[in-house]
Amino acid sequence: MCLFVGLLLFGPRVVDVLWWLFDPVRWHATFGNALWAILGIVFLPLTTLVYVLVAPGGIHGFDAVWLALAFLIDLSGYAGSRRYGGRRRVTA
Repeated sequence: MCLFVGLLLFGPRVVDVLWWLFDPVRWHATFGNALWAILGIVFLPLTTLVYVLVAPGGIHGFDAVWLALAFLIDLSGYAGSRRYGGRRRVTA
C-alpha cells in the first residue's frame, strides 16, 4: 500500500525530472526558463507533464481540454489532502 501511495505522489514528478534530463531541448523550448519548469514540477506535476507534451507546437483544439483535465487532477490532489489531512484519527 505504501509503495502504491508513493508512486501516486511522486510518479508524475519522477517522469517530469527524467524527461527533463533526457530531452532538455524540448523543456527549454516549452519554458525558456528553468524556474518555471521547477515550480511546475513541484506544485503541478501532471499539468507540467501535459504542458510539455502539447505546448512546443502550440496549444490547439483538444490540447486545452487535456491541460484543463490535468490541472483539475492536480487540484483535486490538493483538495483531497486538505479535506482528509486535517481530520483527527480515532484509535480504537
